[in-house]
Amino acid sequence: MASLPSAHRTLVMGILNVTPDSFSDGGRWSSTEAAIARGIELASDGADIVDVGGESTRPGAERVEPGEEVSRVLPVIEALANEGIVVSVDTMRARTARAAVDAGACLVNDVSGGLADPDMARVVAELECDYVAMHWRAHSKEMNAHDHYDDVLAEVHHELLQRAVTLQEAGVAPERIIIDPGLGFSKAGDSNWALLAGMDVLRGLGPRILIGASRKRFLGATIGAGDGSAPRGADDRDDATTAVTTLAAFHGAWAVRVHEPRPARDAIAVAAAWQNATSTPE
Repeated sequence: MASLPSAHRTLVMGILNVTPDSFSDGGRWSSTEAAIARGIELASDGADIVDVGGESTRPGAERVEPGEEVSRVLPVIEALANEGIVVSVDTMRARTARAAVDAGACLVNDVSGGLADPDMARVVAELECDYVAMHWRAHSKEMNAHDHYDDVLAEVHHELLQRAVTLQEAGVAPERIIIDPGLGFSKAGDSNWALLAGMDVLRGLGPRILIGASRKRFLGATIGAGDGSAPRGADDRDDATTAVTTLAAFHGAWAVRVHEPRPARDAIAVAAAWQNATSTPE
């Protein structure tokens, strides 16, 4: 099993949805052969980690059976790991997490932060793998009903702190935990911008923050609203995604989760050059 690369810069996590119904690219990589080819392409385009998911978490999505999720992701993870590619698994199920790590994944990316499966924290502790705990309030079919905040930054920070404490009590080493504010999950519009603007506050939860803004609806609403036009579709949000990547890297994100790694790597390089020039004495 490969290990996560050292973070001398913001890392790039490439999204690989082995699903028929993901919001942006559902069905494009749903066959094992297509998914493996896409994973290799993501890595060659600059993804430091390829994140393989077998269950869509778009708003309104139905859950898949556990066996179906495992059958979707396992052959892809095993094949990519055998190619020397660093692989993570995007799952809320402890059963899938264990099978994926056994197949070569080195990171479990859990959008529920352990809330969807009471066995997840124990299993991750046993596996001794890195773990992304995302802010989450409900499954896809119900999550929009939980988009209520008096102070979104303070509440997300508090709820993520609770998750980190629970994970550590279950035996997950604190240095293994990566924090994700959960952009777009039970959050619409300006709530997401408040979280991005509060990255320095979120970094108080731990040194590794994952930002997953790629092609999300709040970007489409922002870039379509300025001139009074309709929100942009998912396929027309890549430039906005790159802008978020640049700013996230500038503000110290550990990694960004994106559909297209190449522009993300370029954005990270530009942000690093700017920071280096700013910090270099004349």
